[in-house]
Amino acid sequence: SLDDEDEVLWALAEQLGLEDFIALVGGPEHAQSLLAPLEGLAQVEETVVREKAVESLREVAKAHIPAHVEQYFVPLIQRLASGEWFTSRTSACGLFVAAYPSVSAELKAELRASFRKLCGDETPMVRRAAASKMGELAKVISIEFLKEDVIPMFQSLAQDEQDSVRLLAVEASTSIAKILSEKDNESLIIPILRTTSSDKSWRVRYMVADKFIELQEAVGQELTKTHLLVSFASLLRDPEAEVRAAAANRLKGFCEALPNDVKVEAILQHILPCVQALVADPNQHVKSALASVIMGLSPILGKEKTVEHLLPLFLAQLKDDVSSLLNEI
Repeated sequence: SLDDEDEVLWALAEQLGLEDFIALVGGPEHAQSLLAPLEGLAQVEETVVREKAVESLREVAKAHIPAHVEQYFVPLIQRLASGEWFTSRTSACGLFVAAYPSVSAELKAELRASFRKLCGDETPMVRRAAASKMGELAKVISIEFLKEDVIPMFQSLAQDEQDSVRLLAVEASTSIAKILSEKDNESLIIPILRTTSSDKSWRVRYMVADKFIELQEAVGQELTKTHLLVSFASLLRDPEAEVRAAAANRLKGFCEALPNDVKVEAILQHILPCVQALVADPNQHVKSALASVIMGLSPILGKEKTVEHLLPLFLAQLKDDVSSLLNEI
């Protein structure tokens, strides 16, 4: 919990970003007068105060007239991005998206260069912040510079030595994949998804499993069929129970979104063997996750294949002595 001083700073950071407060200083023509106090708050030690200051700075940026974004807001970003303490550099990561669409091509290039430097920062907390904001920044950058500048940054973060950075890169991959063509996704995104789905850190694999439906939607059905199907099956067989449970929770959604021409065959060939193993999983959370979704496969497989393949598994679950599992069923 915050101490009294931090609560005051948080409240101040919140108020400075309110539309009514911006009006009090003279509206958009004078919104830049709010930047200095918020810049200071964006560098304090307490995380929630910094985050609220960044949130308010983004609101104040929206109120700026375009010329003032270049004149006042971009220099603020550059100061924070080159700050001595990691707190200022961390806050800077959340501000690029607020300025980028409104500035000249020259300043856009400078902002991309600054963000690239933050992606390679020596402090893991700064790289984490950059990874967490990469997806939203990708949405406002043209496809040319997305491939030229953002993708190399993304690839670097996806291979970072810190698993806390790599797992945030997984989240960014969804936003980036939605923008790229199928061909670009196959060459630029799919290799990273394959690598992260077998990452040495279970936390990264968990993130892939948890976000798998979004990733599947982003890359499209064809790439799911040719590449992601095998990755999803491997997550269902993962050595860590938390990962298996996360993948099991996504089982129904994943199967429903498979291409119709291969849906039933893919489930029987790749997914069902994994499901059979999960029914007898030693971890009760995995079995509970499976029990909550397994009958969702029935409408996909049809009556005949449900009776042949799913019913025995369903009956096996009913015989389980774990009460939570019976409740899920």
